[in-house]
Amino acid sequence: MAVQQQYPPGPGMGFHQQYPPGPGMGVHQQYPPGPGMGVHQQYPPGPGMAVHQQPTQVVTVTTSGQNLGTWSTGLCDCCADMGTCCCGLFCFPCMQCQTASDHGWCCCMPLLDFCCVVSCMLRSSIRERHNIPGSCCDDCCKIYWCYPCVWCQMNRELKIRNRQHGSNTVVTTQVVRG
Repeated sequence: MAVQQQYPPGPGMGFHQQYPPGPGMGVHQQYPPGPGMGVHQQYPPGPGMAVHQQPTQVVTVTTSGQNLGTWSTGLCDCCADMGTCCCGLFCFPCMQCQTASDHGWCCCMPLLDFCCVVSCMLRSSIRERHNIPGSCCDDCCKIYWCYPCVWCQMNRELKIRNRQHGSNTVVTTQVVRG
């Protein structure tokens, strides 16, 4: 048995509210709103009602003219970017914060670089992101012996890679199985 009951709204009232029927009842009622109400309320499907989600697929393709397997500049290539070297010489913490920020990290992370842990993590992350070969041991040794040079190299690398980022092609779709 389906019962439908409707009350006309008063002047200036555009309220519509639906209540789900109880078990075994097919009741549809509309009630007039109070003054100044313009609300539409709908409840989610009840038990036994099917909700379907369409599958999609994730594919990411990145292309770049940069050779992904090497550092763009050497550890001591200060002449490759004099601005970075001057910044590293005169305001090293500023350059560290800029480097972390350019990589997508919090710019304050280098300020917490006790025992070079943040430096090693950042260098390793840059290597992984750009498929540059190396090891954690290699990173730690270079940071321990050539700390400012390593930070300048990371800064130059991110500048070069971010400059070339405009030539990358990325196609993304998503697969969801549910």
